[in-house]
Amino acid sequence: MENGIYQYGVGDAIDTYMYIKSSTKGIASNGKPFLSLVLSDKTGEIEAKLWDISEADERQYAAEKAVRILGEIQNYRGRNQLKIRNIRVTTEADAVNLADLIQTAPISQDEMMQTITQYIFEMTNPSIQRITRHLLKKHQAEFITYPAATKNHHEFLSGLAYHVVSMLDLAKAIAVLYPKLDKDLLYAGVILHDLGKVMELSGPASTVYTVEGNLLGHITIMVNEIGKAADELGISGEEIMILQHLVLSHHGKAEWGSPKPPMVREAEVLHYIDNLDAKINMMDRSLDKVKPGEFTERVFALENRSFYKPQFQK
Repeated sequence: MENGIYQYGVGDAIDTYMYIKSSTKGIASNGKPFLSLVLSDKTGEIEAKLWDISEADERQYAAEKAVRILGEIQNYRGRNQLKIRNIRVTTEADAVNLADLIQTAPISQDEMMQTITQYIFEMTNPSIQRITRHLLKKHQAEFITYPAATKNHHEFLSGLAYHVVSMLDLAKAIAVLYPKLDKDLLYAGVILHDLGKVMELSGPASTVYTVEGNLLGHITIMVNEIGKAADELGISGEEIMILQHLVLSHHGKAEWGSPKPPMVREAEVLHYIDNLDAKINMMDRSLDKVKPGEFTERVFALENRSFYKPQFQK
């Protein structure tokens, strides 16, 4: 694949392989069924519509399949969309590796785990360290492969671990500027704050919310997991409650999904670090799609703003 989907502009014709990240059936105004597809490659994703489908088409173009697509890039309501001219599911003759079509973190899984393990090793509070190590080990297989979300930020393979690594590095830099911060608490909060997503979400690819995710959410899930870990390890003390508070409050406000606002210094910092890393990731991925001197598509999760890439920036 010479070009990724992000390198194509409006009016460009494409002939490439892509991965069906999601496939949702709808009914058009004329009463005929269609599929809304989210297609991805290593560089990003794009929406497309497959019109006048049959039941066979619905089965054939389900999520988690690789396809070869001919089409062109169009602009629809300020966003790029792929108009499909021809589509077919790949066969062995195409010699396409599915992993080559799925977005993944820019750092290897081994490197990310080594970094996170080092941060845990640096903790000096034994209760915080043991709980953090216990929960990470318990959920490591899922943690290292899952995305951080189904959309908006770090919604790619190993995105959750990548989000945590970025946040840990931010936390370390901030702790140098503000030495009164409890680094153990802050690092543990970073590692644990979204760990409940390994149960909230369905898997590393074509990710959707599980029943537990819809009914409880990752915050409630992880608060319970911290309590269970403390019981299993025979740990008691205020650290348990404070760790739970960091998870409960990391979204910052009730309208953003936080059951409690931050009421501990490290909880406030955790919220800002989480928010900053998520927003930078969203902006970077939008800006990667455009050339210097152009505006990005509107980013719904960032107050529906579009962002300008200055002409002197590469």
